[in-house]
Amino acid sequence: MRASRLLSLLLLLQTRGRMTAQELSDELEVSIRTIYRDVESLSGAGVPVYADRGPAGGYQLLDGYRTRLTGLTVDEAETLFLSGVPGPVAELGLGAVLTAAELKLRASLPPELGARAGRIRERFHLDAPGWFRRDEQTPHLSALAGAVWDERLVQARYLRWKAPREVTRTLAPLGVVLKAGRWYLVAAPADDLSRPLTYRVSNVLGVDVLDQTFGRPEGFDLAGFWQAWAKRYEDSVYVDEATVRMTTEALGLMPHIFPPAMSRAAIANAGPPGDDGWLHTTVPIESVKHGLVELLKLGADVEVLGPPELRERFAETTRGMSRLYLGDQS
Repeated sequence: MRASRLLSLLLLLQTRGRMTAQELSDELEVSIRTIYRDVESLSGAGVPVYADRGPAGGYQLLDGYRTRLTGLTVDEAETLFLSGVPGPVAELGLGAVLTAAELKLRASLPPELGARAGRIRERFHLDAPGWFRRDEQTPHLSALAGAVWDERLVQARYLRWKAPREVTRTLAPLGVVLKAGRWYLVAAPADDLSRPLTYRVSNVLGVDVLDQTFGRPEGFDLAGFWQAWAKRYEDSVYVDEATVRMTTEALGLMPHIFPPAMSRAAIANAGPPGDDGWLHTTVPIESVKHGLVELLKLGADVEVLGPPELRERFAETTRGMSRLYLGDQS
């Protein structure tokens, strides 16, 4: 345990430069006294670590010192090879970089460890898009990712859902996100970096990367922003709900054919089934039309009780189907 902590401390100093004892203590979740002892141990083992005194001081390694990757465990090496996602990395324009990095990593490992780590690619494969969905065309993803990395403004032509459909925006790209096989750009208007927005990369019609750079908003957390935005998006989509009775079989089928938000809510809201195997629950829906399309998937195993507009749409639809298939003119 201590050897692992010493290696972690060494790698922190190597990758981040000068760090205070408090920063190291917070990162490694140990006391400051433990940090003092660990630094002494590293120094005693010949690692050129030294301390700068004063308010702006801290620990750092002698300029130019680098440790070699000899402390990887089998599990750690395997995880590194598993974490390389060839498809998305290639879409970002970094396929050749990933290949070169893996070759260097494999060369630095002991033969037996490198052989075992290499077996990961033979046994695990990530296919990000959902079933029955083709990969979206994102020809401008690489340019946008480069602008994110270089902190350069872009002028983007974008196709949105409301009129006017095609718009041009000058944006400060803050990050890209891969969600269920679809790429999204998180970017802020160039004149207001405090207001990041989300754009679907497949809807970007053209990109000009500008010479002008920008400073990232202080404290911006891409993962935190995306999590909050995704929740707001889901909440904004399902603005209504349907009250239904359905069979227990239909409820069990919902996770397989309905969007997760709908099936999760239906299961959570479900009351106990009666002797006939039917139960009552509520299901979030986007609109009456959306509720009709989705709930029709369950056929005669669901009855809509409300809202009245949705129940009437079901009645109209089933009457039309009866005339079509049964010749019922009533």
